[in-house]
Amino acid sequence: MDEISTSTLLVSLVILIALSAYFSGSETGMMSINRYRLRHLVQHQHKAATRVQYLLDRPDRLIGLILIGNNLVNIAASSIATILFMRWLGDLGLLLAPFVLTLVVLIFAEVTPKTIAALHPERVAFPSSLILRPLLTLLYPVVTSVNFITNSFMRLLGIDPKRAHVGDALSSDELRTVVNEAGNLIPTSHQEMLTSILDLEKVTVEDVMIPRNEIVGIDINDDWSKITKQIEHAQHTRVLLYRNDIDDAIGFLHARDIMRLMSKNHFQTDKSSLVRAVRDIYFIPEGTPLNVQLLKFQRRKERIGLVVDEYGDIQGLVTLEDILEEIVGDFTTSMAPPPSETVTVQPDGSYLVEGSANLRELNKEMDWHFPTDGPKTLSGLIIEQFGDIPSARMSLRLGGYPVELIEVGDTMIKQVRVLPNYYKPTNEHNDD
Repeated sequence: MDEISTSTLLVSLVILIALSAYFSGSETGMMSINRYRLRHLVQHQHKAATRVQYLLDRPDRLIGLILIGNNLVNIAASSIATILFMRWLGDLGLLLAPFVLTLVVLIFAEVTPKTIAALHPERVAFPSSLILRPLLTLLYPVVTSVNFITNSFMRLLGIDPKRAHVGDALSSDELRTVVNEAGNLIPTSHQEMLTSILDLEKVTVEDVMIPRNEIVGIDINDDWSKITKQIEHAQHTRVLLYRNDIDDAIGFLHARDIMRLMSKNHFQTDKSSLVRAVRDIYFIPEGTPLNVQLLKFQRRKERIGLVVDEYGDIQGLVTLEDILEEIVGDFTTSMAPPPSETVTVQPDGSYLVEGSANLRELNKEMDWHFPTDGPKTLSGLIIEQFGDIPSARMSLRLGGYPVELIEVGDTMIKQVRVLPNYYKPTNEHNDD
């Protein structure tokens, strides 16, 4: 080494530090790159993305290659730095060289390049692949030998290297976070629809069904004149036909079938003709998640069904439109009033709310936090809290909100006052 000039050693040291910075930045850039965007670019035959994907298909080989190069240049830099410092400072240089070189490598070959690569992974990974891929081919025997030894050691520790690759699968909650953080890349309305699709598995048919007492139907045992009037004024294309009670349902009458029947009989028909014209009822077990029910509607070519409990009693009615509205928002006409019509704002900032208001709809429209894992209506939630139908003018804290009972009927609570300004997050319902 004595015959090598100090200037040559100094230039060599700078080059080695630059190479160390390259390997450090390449490692961070490769591992930080967005795998989903990378796959998208590969599908569009992006050459640099294809090279990076090839390297990332075997991350153990890529990491092995980078670490071999990085350690090699760092050890060489350490040796040269020691020689230089001994020339400049004598024996004192032998002591100072490791500390000075560590500081230089840390700043210029580790922190700075890795930070830049983490902020701009594609700008670092794509050009780096031009060097790393042929370098992998050149050093393939060395890399595979090192990987064989390390993989064997990992197996002794009970780790299967073939299954130790970085997992790319996202859970629904992780995917929801990705959608919410997409910012301007995805319009707000599209974000809401995507997150609504992800939420379908958390919502059941009971949450969106038309309750039993609000089902519009025709009792075949009524007078013919009343039946005719109901048909003429029907606001739905499908109407349930039943005998005396909804639990004795016969089937659904479709408006198109009714018009065809009346046209065929010159607008003269009878009850027996209506019964023959009904379509079979599709029954839906309560507790069915909306994502499951949506697929069942698609497979069975159905658009409407009756929700039944474990005893076979009808609890409500669900349509395909009800599920689609959970995704895209309201777009159909419904006999049930929307939450805005069940809530009246008071001058003091409180709200008068109908007891029949749906809790999920209240939470969505008013940004409230009533629990929805039990009863579906505000009246049902209050009755569950008391264990009985309470008297009017009682007060309680419900889901963190002070609630005052304004009007109570014989079988349900008709109207309450909610004070959202005094909301206190809680998981318990406490009487005031």
